[in-house]
Amino acid sequence: MLTLPTYADVEQAARRLQGQAHRTPVLRSATADALLGAQLFFKCENFQRMGAFKFRGAYNALAQFSPEQKRAGVVTFSSGNHAQAIALSARLLGIPAAILMPLDAPQAKVDATRGYLGERGEVVLYDRYTQDREAMTAQLAAGRGMTPIPPYDHPHVMAGQGTAAKELFEETGPLDVLLVCLGGGGLLSGCALAARALAPKCKVYGVEPEAGNDGQQSLRSGAIVHIETPRTIADGAQTQHLGQYTFEVIRRDVDDIVTVTDAQLVDAMRFYAQRMKLVVEPTGCLSLAAAFHAGLDLRGQRVGVIVSGGNVDLARYAQLLTS
Repeated sequence: MLTLPTYADVEQAARRLQGQAHRTPVLRSATADALLGAQLFFKCENFQRMGAFKFRGAYNALAQFSPEQKRAGVVTFSSGNHAQAIALSARLLGIPAAILMPLDAPQAKVDATRGYLGERGEVVLYDRYTQDREAMTAQLAAGRGMTPIPPYDHPHVMAGQGTAAKELFEETGPLDVLLVCLGGGGLLSGCALAARALAPKCKVYGVEPEAGNDGQQSLRSGAIVHIETPRTIADGAQTQHLGQYTFEVIRRDVDDIVTVTDAQLVDAMRFYAQRMKLVVEPTGCLSLAAAFHAGLDLRGQRVGVIVSGGNVDLARYAQLLTS
């Protein structure tokens, strides 16, 4: 029987993160409001430490390590943002770290992870299409005595991610709709915990790339669906399945999961760059792309948009925007 995190865990995470995580800004866009006939509130986690919401969950998890766990270290796998979050959190807390990253991860994310790790950790590269990252992580953990902290399927990670929505609701008051980027479900489940506590009538939607709609399939079938690694520009959402913890919270607290195409993600990236002067990575554009393209009737609604991160290779960013 799983012990799921609660909003009380989100509150405790917020206390641990005080003075460590940035309280990121909530921005508005008159242009977006006019296009949708709604009021949009953008929670800009692209301005979080290491450039994404992932710092919240990583630091909350590592801050609860025992002295023995801190000495042995942490191991994880990630396409980039969780990798950077664990690397930075481990450095701040003096914990050794080993981080598995796919060979095709954005070079900017690999370089940043190595930079955060310094001499107390290492990056291990693997092929996401032929190698099992979870099995490799378990092997490293067993061999070195390290504690695995997965990118999303961990109560402490989920609670930390929920602090983004907690801050949003504290600043905006109740919202009618909350749009959240979805990969493995750590952000969505954590934000759903905050939404149910602070704005019980708010409709919570997860947003996935169309090529990787395992979460949508899982929610509608009532069981976790496993898919092949999706091919999408949203590298942070190239997950093959939801986690056991995240799925249970999502199916209880999330209203629906919608999808968007890669072309729609590029449209959202372009909107952020041109209209809001924001650099947002493709995965971070899922929520706004859904507002524009997923067929949700947002007219007259107060809508929260979680902008999950801004870590993108600049050459790739320029290529996408000019394509």
